[in-house]
Amino acid sequence: MDYTKKLEEVMTNFISTVAINLPQDVLSCLEDMKQNETNVRANKLYDCMFDNIDKASISKRPLCQDTGILQFFIKVGTHNKYIDILENTIKNSVVAATKATPLRPNAIEFFEDKNTGNNCGSNTPLIEYELVPNSDILEIQLYLAGGGCSLPGRAKVLYPLEGYKGIVDYVMDTVIDLGVNACPPLIVGVGLSCCAPTAGMLSKKALLRNVGIRNENKKAALLETQLINGLNEVGIGPMGLMGDKSVLDVHIEYATHHPATLAVGVSVGCWATRRGKIIINNDLSYNIVSHREVK
Repeated sequence: MDYTKKLEEVMTNFISTVAINLPQDVLSCLEDMKQNETNVRANKLYDCMFDNIDKASISKRPLCQDTGILQFFIKVGTHNKYIDILENTIKNSVVAATKATPLRPNAIEFFEDKNTGNNCGSNTPLIEYELVPNSDILEIQLYLAGGGCSLPGRAKVLYPLEGYKGIVDYVMDTVIDLGVNACPPLIVGVGLSCCAPTAGMLSKKALLRNVGIRNENKKAALLETQLINGLNEVGIGPMGLMGDKSVLDVHIEYATHHPATLAVGVSVGCWATRRGKIIINNDLSYNIVSHREVK
């Protein structure tokens, strides 16, 4: 067996699956929000969303025309047999999926102002690794970072004395000021750390957690719940045209911070948050665990 070619086929199929279908947790949350929505106009917008979801599934075409910049978050064991070919295989799969799915080419080289045409380029796709010692695990998460849901992303270093209030104010202000650009209702990722780059990356990783799963830290989980309640009180509604809810969920990821700094990062996913998780075994059998209902 040509293992490189087979792995590329598996990854190409995975990318297409994520572009075409919502993960089951996001879909279920949208269904619940639609059932409980009391605003008539908001309900009609939810109808449009589900019509969009159905048409994408039937036609086998991307759920949104903006298939984003592809970002991979990989947990790989140091004993995994594919670790040396993984990066090149992923890039080849992105090129293949861009043509086969098809994905819209979105990768613009910064200083040439030129579209690469295949969603690959300088440091693109983003590939973040987490190494697992003495293991052969291969778990890959993909997030399609569209333009609309990337626009509200920002990070700032606060003074520590600003505390929880400063964090809440920054998240609320970011979503209220910029969230309408991201096609609400939103998944809001919040990163807390020592500096802006780390907080920003943690906020992006927070989007990968399933809707409805609270942080294991009780204080972080409480802050997530308070932010959910506060943002829903604003009533941004589907597509920013008002309704009962503003967010699908709020997730917090955190790291230690310096005594003199308190960094906050915010990333958001749109109502069509296209992310997925695949587990690939040594024999290249696999399970797309985020999309169990998709054949």
